[in-house]
Amino acid sequence: MADDDGTLLIVGAGQAGCELGFAARQNGWSGAIVLVGDESHLPYQRPPLSKAYLSSEVAGDALTLRSIEAYAKASIDLRLRLRVVAIDRARRRVRFDDGAQLDYRKLAICSGGRARTLECAGLLDAPPSNLRYLRHRDDADRLRVLLATGRRLVVIGGGYVGLEVAASARKLGVEVTLIEAQPRVLARVTGEPLSRFYEGVHRDAGVDLRTSTAIASVVCDATGDVATVVCGDGSRIAADVVVAGLGMIPNVEIAEAAGLDVDGGIVVDARSQTSDPDIVAAGDCTVHHSALYRRVVRLESVPNALEQARAAALTVCDKQRQPAAAPWFWSDQYDLKLQMVGLSAGFDTMTMRGDMASRSFIAFYLRDDRLIAADAVNRPLDFMTTRKLVGRSGHGDTTLAGYLGDAERPLKDLLAMGAKATDGASAGAAAPPST
Repeated sequence: MADDDGTLLIVGAGQAGCELGFAARQNGWSGAIVLVGDESHLPYQRPPLSKAYLSSEVAGDALTLRSIEAYAKASIDLRLRLRVVAIDRARRRVRFDDGAQLDYRKLAICSGGRARTLECAGLLDAPPSNLRYLRHRDDADRLRVLLATGRRLVVIGGGYVGLEVAASARKLGVEVTLIEAQPRVLARVTGEPLSRFYEGVHRDAGVDLRTSTAIASVVCDATGDVATVVCGDGSRIAADVVVAGLGMIPNVEIAEAAGLDVDGGIVVDARSQTSDPDIVAAGDCTVHHSALYRRVVRLESVPNALEQARAAALTVCDKQRQPAAAPWFWSDQYDLKLQMVGLSAGFDTMTMRGDMASRSFIAFYLRDDRLIAADAVNRPLDFMTTRKLVGRSGHGDTTLAGYLGDAERPLKDLLAMGAKATDGASAGAAAPPST
């Protein structure tokens, strides 16, 4: 247990940092807890920014994770509009951007990440006001103003954020063109059938979706705004607004400067412990070794951030954590809820329940007849069961692929069949980090 007069300082007031603070208090941290964030808003949910919040279906208050009274009740000192610029590990002290310093007993780094910016010919020195990224609430607020009905939006990137922004914009009646350099959308995170399904959904909704298309340059008008996006094939797309969804860069600079182990993210173990025994880390800024996939992964998801935050809270309180579950993710587009569990890269077999035409199905990805991942569209009950099955292999004379593909056989029966759970030795050893 931490000393009564010690301070737990949490850098980053996103979902990981907020969860870590409250979990540490609930698990017995009796000293001060200081939660520092560089935004002006109370800690909030980020996933709705590209979905219901962008399309004005929910208000800003609905994003807030905890009321200001909750922080006071838990004796958490929330400090906003403040940024940590340096960590002195020897003195266990941090320095803020306003010049102030603070000593800590334990430090938690939940610094998240920042949007990867667009780099191409034609961009001027000053960033165009109509070229937007979507990482913070202020980004979504500015974008909502720009997305007036009838305006022309160009989305660059066919990952989760790009597709969600396209769907939200179409709900608002905006003309949308989506450009993806890869041959298919969601190429890094799912199999080709699901990619093609979502491409069809967006085209049916009126999105001009172009895959295998690179951005060659942009043409800016006299005000410095992007007026035209020029593609590698020579086509030109008029734009009133451009949103670049090009992925995320983890914020690791202060950790790296402090001498912590960093390798594509702050390196942590299963307990969210960094290479410094007095520092933990959680969320999008971290990488860790996955026992299930037998390699280092970086996971950008709220469930992972929350799980790591709870593990970090137990660590600073000298308590043990439960084994980690398979990573999972979700995406809302139009009337479709996509729920994904596990990492599908490296699969050798895919089987499916349901019918894509009905817009309700679940795709299972296996390697050596062992379930490594699944993508569920509008199948919440199947998804909840499948989350418990990741890592399972076939049972008896029945291949797991055959069972999973037979819609007449209840998935829940697999839980009681004693199917062998993975020991981490063969579940998708070739699966790449999820980024």
